[in-house]
Amino acid sequence: MARAKSQRMRKVNELVREVVADAVVDLKDPRIGFLTITGAETSPDLRYAIVYYSVLGTDEEKAGTADALASASARIQSQLGRQTKLRYTPKLEFRVDPAIDRGMRVSELLSELSASEASGLVDEEEDSEDGES
Repeated sequence: MARAKSQRMRKVNELVREVVADAVVDLKDPRIGFLTITGAETSPDLRYAIVYYSVLGTDEEKAGTADALASASARIQSQLGRQTKLRYTPKLEFRVDPAIDRGMRVSELLSELSASEASGLVDEEEDSEDGES
């Protein structure tokens, strides 16, 4: 029985993500930057939903997007209520997706590691050439 419930929650989360993503596209707020809705996590009682997003741009643009989403949340929530057949329309909370920042950080670290290994190989080759003469 628990498996059916988790499958249902996955479907509800995906539905919320899709509807919110469509609703965000229709917003005309100039503060919204290049925005992607990456996921949604709905509470088991369907009263609350955390919507995860990623946005590209400067820190100012990211803050502007966060403000725009916060001010448009009631409008997006009412659109969600109209387009879904859920018993309750969840109250929406928008959060920056931490997975995106973690992924970018891992990518940076791998690039740094690759660059340091490449420079280490160059240094080793120079040392071995000096030792041969």
